[in-house]
Amino acid sequence: MKTPYLKSQKNKKSIYKSRKQKRNLEAIILKRYNILIVLIILLNVVLLIGLYSVQIVNHTTYLEKKQSLSVQLVEGSTAPRGRIYDRNMRLIVDNEPVKTITYKKISSVKPADEINLSYTLADILDMDISKLTENDLKNFWIINNSKEANSKITKEEWSELKARKITNADIEKLKKERITEDELNTLGDIDKKAAYIYSLMNTGYYYDTKVLKRGNEISDWEYAYISENLENLKGINTELDWERTYPYGNVFRSILGNVSSSSSGIPYELKDYYLSKGYNLNDRVGLSYLEYQYEDFLKGEKNIYELSADGNLSLKKEGMRGNDIILTIDIELQKAVEEILEKQLLITKNEPNTEFYNRSFVVITDPNTGEVLAMAGKQIIWKDGDYKIYDYTPGILTSPVAVGSVVKGASHIVGYNTGALQIGEVRDDSCIKIAATKEKCSWTYLGSVNDITALKYSSNTYQFRTAIKVGKGYYQYDSPLKIDESAFDIYRKTFNEFGLGVKTEIDLPVESLGYIGESRQAGLLLDFSIGQYDTYTPIQLSQYISTIANGGKRLKFNLLKEVHSSIDDSIIEKTESTILNTVDTKEEYLNRVKLGFREVLTGGTGYGYIEQQFNPAGKTGTSQSFLDSDADGKIDKETLTNTFIAYAPYDNPIVTFTIISPDYTHYYNGNSYQSTVNKRISYEVSKKFFEIYQ
Repeated sequence: MKTPYLKSQKNKKSIYKSRKQKRNLEAIILKRYNILIVLIILLNVVLLIGLYSVQIVNHTTYLEKKQSLSVQLVEGSTAPRGRIYDRNMRLIVDNEPVKTITYKKISSVKPADEINLSYTLADILDMDISKLTENDLKNFWIINNSKEANSKITKEEWSELKARKITNADIEKLKKERITEDELNTLGDIDKKAAYIYSLMNTGYYYDTKVLKRGNEISDWEYAYISENLENLKGINTELDWERTYPYGNVFRSILGNVSSSSSGIPYELKDYYLSKGYNLNDRVGLSYLEYQYEDFLKGEKNIYELSADGNLSLKKEGMRGNDIILTIDIELQKAVEEILEKQLLITKNEPNTEFYNRSFVVITDPNTGEVLAMAGKQIIWKDGDYKIYDYTPGILTSPVAVGSVVKGASHIVGYNTGALQIGEVRDDSCIKIAATKEKCSWTYLGSVNDITALKYSSNTYQFRTAIKVGKGYYQYDSPLKIDESAFDIYRKTFNEFGLGVKTEIDLPVESLGYIGESRQAGLLLDFSIGQYDTYTPIQLSQYISTIANGGKRLKFNLLKEVHSSIDDSIIEKTESTILNTVDTKEEYLNRVKLGFREVLTGGTGYGYIEQQFNPAGKTGTSQSFLDSDADGKIDKETLTNTFIAYAPYDNPIVTFTIISPDYTHYYNGNSYQSTVNKRISYEVSKKFFEIYQ
């Protein structure tokens, strides 16, 4: 048992220890307090330094930042596009300024604000409200009469909305359905005008610039009044839009292409393409052919505006017209070619056996550069008791035909290259007969012909015998004929090198390839050699004759010559000649074909197509076609397609001509009268060319 003394000593130690811990704790607290005071002082110093920096040192900088956050940069309407000129700098596409009144939503705008604005504009603008719909009126009534509109919804329906059994769209639909005719009749003329303006302000995407009025619809007074009062019309702006104009009217119009309107913007089918390039949905863009192909050059830079929080617009950066493009086309030559075609179509339709003839094509190129000087297609249709002529120039790229004997130059090259044909080789022009098939003959019996006269008078059987040799076949009259099917590949490879059966790579967004036959029967190889199997477009045929004319270089065709800056007219881009391939043959073989083509026009089947003073060379062709004339699914009419290709002068070519008239005549009761439409077109077109270029 412990004594009282020991207990007293123990209590003293405990008290001493407790007091010591208390002093230590107070010291720790004091230390932390001092640290906190120091931190507070430091933070205040930092804050004071920051305030000094913001208010004194960098006051201007932060003020600009504040102002930049209170404004929004917005784009104006699409800027004018670049102009389009022909090769001689004749203007063929321009822009015409068009006044517009537009609306751009402010981020903080409320429907009530837009309603008030629409009434203000209704007092200023004369509007045609014929396009105002009943749905527009009902939307307008609901916004103006929100309490009455809400009262048309029952408590049960509001409960269903809250329970998510119906949607807000369902509620709005019910409101519209329950608006009475008497309620709509309370809207007077000024209300209807305001309703129409309000609908225009809310059409399309929220962030789009909306066109309220445009062009001749705007009076000078309206345009001036709106321009002078923009600060009181929040979101409203006046701008100059544009429209494409065509000084040469419809000449070359389809290939020039189209541009979307200010109301339609980017069409749905091109949406992904243009959005990927940074466009807005309401931008005006190239839709087809050259306008589409060269959109990147032709598009302009828009005006950039500052839209302040209070709705005021101010010009930040002035826009700029797009760059100008210069084409390879000679617009005066193009105009003459189109006039010749129209005249000859009308003449031909009054000739016998031309019931199914309805179109012709012309292509003129420079064989040394690949530049297209003119290209035109015209179609004639009986409509409303008379013949109407329409542009069909796109058919030059998209309408393949069986071209006939014009391909015999390429067939000769196949023969020379494979050893199936020797220079100067003489053959008898007697018909070919394969077992169980009709005789295959030339258009008339030509007797003994060599490689030159075979081209001059267009012998079919000469090509048949070459094709049989290329196919390693053994021919005996009225016996079966077997060939090595690889002969088709041999022919097509050489034809491709000339541009037949492949795309010309012309700088347009659309080009067809033509039909490539799949069957490899022996008789079809013979047909192939005279242009009666695979089909080719007029532009492919044009590349073929250009390749022959320039000595075997297949050049890429071009419609773009140069791109000029709209600022200082400097050359931004210039198209250089591009060799796609060179024909794999000997120069002497190609010269032999060219000699044969010269004979064609000096006394052969092409005599009279081009005046001899121009020293031309070329080839004619006629192919059989078959039509379903009454659309019953059965082929019932046989027609002929006439083709002609040429270049001049023979010894130094500067131009090529390609003329095609599909279905230009048909057989009727044994009468095979053939129109001379191709000959007439060729004669007039070539004469016009040399009038201009000599």
